[in-house]
Amino acid sequence: MVARLFVAWLALLPLSTQADVLIGSWNIKHLGWDNDKAIPQVAHVTNHFDLLAIQELMDASALARLEREVEALSGEAWSSMASRELGHSSYTEHYAFLWRESEVTYEDGAVVYLDHGDVFSREPYSARFRDVETNDLYTVGTVHVVYGESISDRLPEIGALADYWQWLEEIAHGSPRLLIGDFNLAPDHDGWTALRALGAEPAITDGRTTLATTADSYSNLYDNIWFDASILDPSDRGILRFPDLLPLDHQEARDRISDHAPVYVGLHGAKLELEHAVSGTPMPSTSRPDCIDLNTSRGSRLDQLPHIGPARAEDIVEERPWASADHLTRVNGLGTARVQEIQASDLLCQ
Repeated sequence: MVARLFVAWLALLPLSTQADVLIGSWNIKHLGWDNDKAIPQVAHVTNHFDLLAIQELMDASALARLEREVEALSGEAWSSMASRELGHSSYTEHYAFLWRESEVTYEDGAVVYLDHGDVFSREPYSARFRDVETNDLYTVGTVHVVYGESISDRLPEIGALADYWQWLEEIAHGSPRLLIGDFNLAPDHDGWTALRALGAEPAITDGRTTLATTADSYSNLYDNIWFDASILDPSDRGILRFPDLLPLDHQEARDRISDHAPVYVGLHGAKLELEHAVSGTPMPSTSRPDCIDLNTSRGSRLDQLPHIGPARAEDIVEERPWASADHLTRVNGLGTARVQEIQASDLLCQ
């Protein structure tokens, strides 16, 4: 039974168009500790991205194992690198980057920030990468802001990120900058004023990224990707609610994978897509050409579904990807009965 479930979730494979790049950020809670981490499932989630920044890497050897797992799963070559141990106390962690070699290559600039003011508990880590197909460069910095006892403990690091953003320009040499990670602060907080004044914008402004202890519940929008708004116009952005993709319930996913969901942006037209397949072979479509797809249809098509108006259509777009129409109960105002009516309408793609 376990083997069949494993094959079932393995069959949910990510797709992205060639030359497109999907960049993700994920706090993989205590990756590398002896905590029964489900590495094959972590690899499955990782395989949705072309470049992934990782926070809470506790042991660099775990990164090597994850790289091997995602290579076996994808059938492609991957590369990775990690920072040195960072932290001011007995608690330390690494940052890491993991990337798909067919889409991304490391260019230069891998460095831990020299925090002369000694503000950061874990100084940010950055590197510059190149899109293999388009040859475009982009500079990525990642950070895990201290949680502390209250928001006031986090604000000094949040404020210092404005200086870091300007420092990133020194290694960016004009290439677009992305500042990604677990910030432990919502993007609408006034603490971001200094960074916003420099032209940075958050990719994720709605939704929640931390898995609550209640089943299928999320709280806090702490994880994000800030980007050069004057240079970049992401083709996709969102939160990947990974428990929907795995043969684990919400609590098991929280305990054995992470209590954070990854966030992502697409560059050069990239969009996060899922296709059901068997052993990597796409299933033949049995859907009508005029059906409504929860993951690809425009809002103007989604609001043709029963009980879906423009506002709920926008919610559906924001919550993508959808592994099943059953999960539409996540949308405010859609209970089980209404979702069943949507499914019975015969308007959805199968």
